[in-house]
Amino acid sequence: MSKTIKVGLVGYGMAGRVFHAPFITNVEGFQLKKIRETREENISVATSLYPDTEIVNDTQAILSDENIDFVVLATPNSTHYSLVKEVLQAGKHVLVDKPFTATTAEADELIALAKKQNKLLTVFQNRRWDSDFKTVKKVVESQLLGNLVEYEAHFDRFRNFIKPDTWKEENHAASGIVYDLCSHLIDQALYLFGLPQEVYGDLRVQRQGSHVTDNAEIVLYYDQLKVILKAGMLVKEAGPHFRLLGDQGSFTKYGMDVQEEILKTNQLPKHTPNWGAEPEELWGNISTNINGVEVRGKVESEIGDYTGLYQNVYKALVGEEELVVKPEQARDVVRIIELTTLSSQEKRRIAFS
Repeated sequence: MSKTIKVGLVGYGMAGRVFHAPFITNVEGFQLKKIRETREENISVATSLYPDTEIVNDTQAILSDENIDFVVLATPNSTHYSLVKEVLQAGKHVLVDKPFTATTAEADELIALAKKQNKLLTVFQNRRWDSDFKTVKKVVESQLLGNLVEYEAHFDRFRNFIKPDTWKEENHAASGIVYDLCSHLIDQALYLFGLPQEVYGDLRVQRQGSHVTDNAEIVLYYDQLKVILKAGMLVKEAGPHFRLLGDQGSFTKYGMDVQEEILKTNQLPKHTPNWGAEPEELWGNISTNINGVEVRGKVESEIGDYTGLYQNVYKALVGEEELVVKPEQARDVVRIIELTTLSSQEKRRIAFS
């Protein structure tokens, strides 16, 4: 029988409702004991979906609960450093939403504190469990394209207005598209290829009245490989989500992982058949040369499921697996963001350090 680990979730806005609670409750061994939320509309949804979970209005009600072993933080980026510190000092394991922190100095401090407290610390880099990224990883590792020379990934939206009453549109620490969407793109690239030799960034504010960066191009340079990562808020017609070029062929993939849109309708993975399966029209296209034979066609997408991240965390907590998303990796994502910002300011490549 699985050991039960009781979980406290801080925040039930979009992140808590869409990306965390559905997957915490989909892992055998986790019990969602308490949710901290103050907005009535969010409390109403949480109560209807998780009637056995207590709703509290104060984070201390979770931190002071001796029965809660593991705390998940789904809060604004600017709060991550202080809240992770509080959770660790309270003697609990912690998962924080991405981005980890605003600076590498903050990340290093928290990593050291977690080691001192002998507590698990990880970051919600859920896009490693996207169907399309899992497919890309399979294509890269199989070397179907020969020697990879260029990897391009986009995470684009179209919102040509400033969304009111949201911290994502306000100039706080760790705000803007680089910390938001690019955190995913950077993490995926580092997971595939490791740390780059150099970083280049071009960061812009394109929407009238915007107070945060809303367009970003990041280039990571390796020996023979160039990695291009792009995100923007003014992309009306989306291009390829992934485009990989090798000396034997190419792979192109349109469309985004299907989980987020399904989750926004309050459908839960526990009750949804074929969770995370992409329709065939979203499968990627490959054109390559395998042993002298030209091969062209679709590559069936892998199954996406963010449950995998939480399953790994549970198994790491009970000593059955090594943690997949290590805090040091999340710290390296923040370092790339820092170097990207410096590069954009100085209009030059920056050596990774």
